[in-house]
Amino acid sequence: FMNKVDLVDDEEMLELVEMEVRELLDAYEFGGDDASVIAGSALKALEDDSTAKQQIRDLMAAVDADIPEPVRDVDKPFLMPIEDV
Repeated sequence: FMNKVDLVDDEEMLELVEMEVRELLDAYEFGGDDASVIAGSALKALEDDSTAKQQIRDLMAAVDADIPEPVRDVDKPFLMPIEDV
């Protein structure tokens, strides 16, 4: 999520930042070309701006689509870690 886009007036600057993020992801072998980059403003969404709220919905849809839900072994015994006894 590319946040605070409401503070930037230059559309080319946003495109440049997105390109740099994708290049950085590629440099660390995370597939920058395939990554979803959603631009928006979290503050505007909290202030009830309908466009910003839709961008947050788009972000959550991208998270649901791109991050698989882990497979859980529910048939095995329950294990609970204990720390600092």
